[in-house]
Amino acid sequence: MHMFFVLSRLAWRYLWRNHRRTIVMLSAIAVGAWAMIFMTALTRGMVDQMIVDGISVIPGHVLIHDPDYLDDPSVNNRVALSDPELEERFGDAGFASWASRVRVPAIVTSERESRGVTLLGIDPEAERSFSFVDYENVDGRFLEGSDDKGVVLGAKLADTLETRVGKRVVLMSQDPDNEIADRGFRVVGLFHAEMDATEESYAFIGKRTAQDMLRIGDSVSEVVFVGDDYRDVEPVYEKVAALADDSVRVSRWTEVDTYLGTMMGMMDGFMLIWVIVIFLALSFGLVNTLVMAVFERIREIGLMLALGMKPAMILGQIIIESMMLLAVGLLIGDVLAWATIKPLEGGIDISIVAEGMEMFGASSTLYPSFDIDDVILANVVVMVLGFLASLSPAWRASRYEPVEAITKV
Repeated sequence: MHMFFVLSRLAWRYLWRNHRRTIVMLSAIAVGAWAMIFMTALTRGMVDQMIVDGISVIPGHVLIHDPDYLDDPSVNNRVALSDPELEERFGDAGFASWASRVRVPAIVTSERESRGVTLLGIDPEAERSFSFVDYENVDGRFLEGSDDKGVVLGAKLADTLETRVGKRVVLMSQDPDNEIADRGFRVVGLFHAEMDATEESYAFIGKRTAQDMLRIGDSVSEVVFVGDDYRDVEPVYEKVAALADDSVRVSRWTEVDTYLGTMMGMMDGFMLIWVIVIFLALSFGLVNTLVMAVFERIREIGLMLALGMKPAMILGQIIIESMMLLAVGLLIGDVLAWATIKPLEGGIDISIVAEGMEMFGASSTLYPSFDIDDVILANVVVMVLGFLASLSPAWRASRYEPVEAITKV
């Protein structure tokens, strides 16, 4: 241990012998670390927001459907469980939030236009805590109960239909007998969402009203359950699966929206690749700095070897120099990244480019996410790769013969 401290002091002293080169290399490492963490924060923030928005539209972390519903989301594939039966089975199970809903494809028609939408029949109070609609940010009002006779449309959809609050529209879908099920509704509210695509795609009516219109009795399309963390839904999934019977299918949100599930799975892989790419750019400078430091000290290294310093100590000193260089540079880069990202966590308006990104589920506001796990991963990977990169110049320095090194010009 004493020898380690001796070598560390020597390594620190030699680093600052050519302070200009050391400062340049520290700056390069710091900028590289900042770029790794900052770009990862932006990417993770975008992916997290896409997943959160996607789950809120699904909604839920775990869902119950008819076994054929995901392949054919029609009214024929429904869950034949009434509200009292659902309450008896799941009401006291300790879920953070859960709700049953009707969800079917439909057509909404105004006086001038028609559009295809997803019709959601909901209990607004049950979904208040996890709905993608802010009930307080609605033009007009939101639904007031399961038997509400009004309809709430997205603001963008209302523009497309050339309608507004107070006007009437007709909703049309299909009942279990493949007959047309339609009804006129008065528009009582217009909701707002992060993405125009969401505002154009959904119409809300009361769950009881939807059941009456579609003539499906007490049946629902799905039962949704929300846990504490979308990244870890297994506890919720296992509890729901244990309480559900074999007549229904229990699915994680990653199975319902495979695109978002794949994105979450790819995020960590992307992070590792990004770190390695940045390091490869830095490694040339690191190795060059160490090679130059060894070249400048050849005669000095030869003298230390002649005085009895073991080659292993020379090897250790060069490696410690590289580790110190990386550690200080990474620390500076980490602090810069934190100082840059924190003020931006309230959101960055990217509406100028978001219109072209909505097809991928990206919203017009980007929320960078400073994740300590990403910082640790970046630092550990760079330190490990830096250690490997320093082995060659360190090994070369420790292999010199004392006489050869002393006489080398």
